[in-house]
Amino acid sequence: MRKVWVGILMFWAGLAQAEEVVIAALGDSLTQGFGLTQAEGFVPQLETWIQSRDASVRLINAGVSGDTTAGGLARVAWTLQPEVDGLIVALGGNDLLRGIDPNEVRKNMEGIMRAAQTAQVPVLLIGMQASNNFGTEYKADFDRVFPELAKSYDAAFLPSFFAGLSDGEGPQDPAALRQWFQADGIHPNADGVSLIVEAVGPKLEGLIAKIDAVGE
Repeated sequence: MRKVWVGILMFWAGLAQAEEVVIAALGDSLTQGFGLTQAEGFVPQLETWIQSRDASVRLINAGVSGDTTAGGLARVAWTLQPEVDGLIVALGGNDLLRGIDPNEVRKNMEGIMRAAQTAQVPVLLIGMQASNNFGTEYKADFDRVFPELAKSYDAAFLPSFFAGLSDGEGPQDPAALRQWFQADGIHPNADGVSLIVEAVGPKLEGLIAKIDAVGE
C-alpha cells in the first residue's frame, strides 16, 4: 500500500513540475538588478508578482550588467535552453549610451527574435526609447526598431521598460521621476522596480497565454 501512495505522490509531483512555465529574462543591468538586493531586483519582483496570481511560473535572470544588443545576441542561444518556454527581451539601453547605429541595433535584435522563433519560444519584447541627445533622426530610427520587430515576430510588446514610472509610454521628466531611481539616475530603486513590474506584469500574462497556446 505504501508503494501505491509513493507512486501517486510521484505522479502528482511530476505533473506539477511539468505544468511549470519557465521564462528567461534576457537583458542588461536593468534586468540583472544593478545596485539592489537579490529580492529587490526586476526578475525576483516580477516572479513574485506573477506567482501571487496563482501562476506556476519560474523566471530565470539572464541579465548581464553592461550588455548591449550585440551581447544579448551572443548569449541568446545559450539562454534558450530546452527548459525555457518563453523569453523576455529587454535590451538597448547600453546601445543608447554608446550611440550605436540603430541599424546595428535592429540587426542584433532581429537575430535574437529569429533565434526565439526558431526555438518556438514566444517572446515579450520590452522596448527602449532614445532621447534627443543624438538628434531627432537617430531617435526616430532607434524608437521604431522595437515595435516593428514585435509586429514582425508576433511578440507581446511593452514600448518602454520604464512605462510604469509615468502616465505615458516612458519617462518624460527625469526630475519628477528622480524618487524612483538610484543615485546614478539610470537604474531604478526597489520602489521604482515595483512600479515597473506593475506595468510589465500584464504583458507577462499575455506571454504566458501565448506559451499555453503553443503547448496545446
